[in-house]
Amino acid sequence: MIRATRVQGQHRWTEAAADTVVLDFDDRHRRRMAMTGTRGLEFLLDLEHAIALRGGDALVLEDGRLIEVVAAPEPLIEIRGADPLHLVRVAWHLGNRHLPTQIMPKGLRIRRDHVIEAMVKGLGARIIEIEAPFDPEGGAYAGHAHAPEAAHGHAGHDHSSHGHSHDHDHHHHHDEHCDHDHHHHDHSHAHDHK
Repeated sequence: MIRATRVQGQHRWTEAAADTVVLDFDDRHRRRMAMTGTRGLEFLLDLEHAIALRGGDALVLEDGRLIEVVAAPEPLIEIRGADPLHLVRVAWHLGNRHLPTQIMPKGLRIRRDHVIEAMVKGLGARIIEIEAPFDPEGGAYAGHAHAPEAAHGHAGHDHSSHGHSHDHDHHHHHDEHCDHDHHHHDHSHAHDHK
């Protein structure tokens, strides 16, 4: 089976794609996975490291042909706040739980989760259920509860990219599987595992 071993960044390619793969958020965070394009082309994604694929990226096959990546629509909720400050407060709570969050011009998008939806409503925000491609901020921060088998590529990761900061001095590096904990810090994170 032919392998795809490289990724051409979002829209940085001009030639016609040989095929297209439609992938949800979890499947766009893999290192190695057999795939079949919408026109039937079978290939093996075989990357050196897991890369967060985005809609518009192209997978480069060994023979140079390209496979276009399309982000599949998923069940999401869009969160709307009373004003920008209210929305920032909600975003802080989502970031504190390390939830993948997509920032939109008028709201925040997350995957449907009844526990988080109840929290968001408790904060006074409005929820709209939608089906849309999910492309969260940072690209690769899949929560452990959502995709334990997904490899998370975080080279030089810092918490400021998640919309919150911590008041402690330490530096840590996330390995491919993001197997770290925050117990040695002087604060706690709430992680909702199902």
